[in-house]
Amino acid sequence: MYLKSLMLGAASLAAATTAQAADLPVAPEPVDYVRVCDAYGARFYYIPGTETCLRVGGRVRTQVVVNNTLDDGAFSDRDEDGYSWLARGYVYLDARTATEFGTLRSYISIYTSNTNGVTSTTLDDAYIQWGGLTAGRATSNFDIYTGQAFIGVVDRDWSDVTTNQIAYTAAFGNGFSATIALEDRSEREYGAYGGTRAPDVVAALGLSQGWGTAQLSGALHQVYPDVANNNATSGEDDLGWAIGGGASVNLPFANSGSNVFFQGFYADGALAYITTYDGVADYNGNDTSSGYSLSAGAYIQATSTVGLAVDGSYVDIDAATGLNDVTRYAIDGSIQWEPVSGFVMGADVGYANTDVDTQGDLDELLFGVRMQRTF
Repeated sequence: MYLKSLMLGAASLAAATTAQAADLPVAPEPVDYVRVCDAYGARFYYIPGTETCLRVGGRVRTQVVVNNTLDDGAFSDRDEDGYSWLARGYVYLDARTATEFGTLRSYISIYTSNTNGVTSTTLDDAYIQWGGLTAGRATSNFDIYTGQAFIGVVDRDWSDVTTNQIAYTAAFGNGFSATIALEDRSEREYGAYGGTRAPDVVAALGLSQGWGTAQLSGALHQVYPDVANNNATSGEDDLGWAIGGGASVNLPFANSGSNVFFQGFYADGALAYITTYDGVADYNGNDTSSGYSLSAGAYIQATSTVGLAVDGSYVDIDAATGLNDVTRYAIDGSIQWEPVSGFVMGADVGYANTDVDTQGDLDELLFGVRMQRTF
């Protein structure tokens, strides 16, 4: 009887111990919560398990542009599109990590477009920055200002190129900086070029102050005719070049964001640095084409939600012997309304006149509307 009681008591004690153990709290598995990163501005967060901060963004854009409505324009040719209807989606990724040599940044911008039923994908930007070093695809260091108009339905004449490059920028304080870069020549070829041999060399001096910004730019460009043109003339390769300068001035009497800009460029054998018009080659035989362009624009933040913009440009090309000289001027204006932060609607109208020696001139009048959401 005593043995039986002892065994029952031991069983009861074991059961009680087991029940108490089951009631003890169990340590949860560690969880990597997303942490806000405020070191680089709003909307950055730490990638879980790393010290890298990431910002994810995007943009959706849709627009309709009514193509040249004047005589000899799109509506006078049955096979030409009278309008261009665009839908486009962007994705932006911006990753940054603090290092002992400065911030290490990787940036990607990709967009996919459908225009009149045709779809394409474009790598807009893809570069790495570390301290003052930039390597990858980015806006050319030669470029200064590329317009104020919301859409820009007509091309204005200035340098506006995104290109593969490697560049170094040194900051000297008080807003002064200097940049030296090697950039892909392929983005700057007007005419029949041979294979790539030497990249363009680009340099820029910049100034950023409370009143606005200013920049001086210069470029060296290899003029390298293809086999057919080189054999036909027995010409030698040439060195093209370009220089430019511009400034943007804030307007203190208007709402924040209002400004005016002006700039001028000259090029010899490197016309892509002064104009988007590619109807004249950089060379012909042993001669090179040269020219200059002047441009200016203004943006006025009329109210907290309404913006007004206008751009204008003029280019004069003295073509190489045997080619036609060209003059062209263009003006583009827009109004935009931002009822909600990041959501903008606007309308745009542009006119351009291109005068080509021995061929006469072409007038263009285009209209456009756009709706855009950036997040």
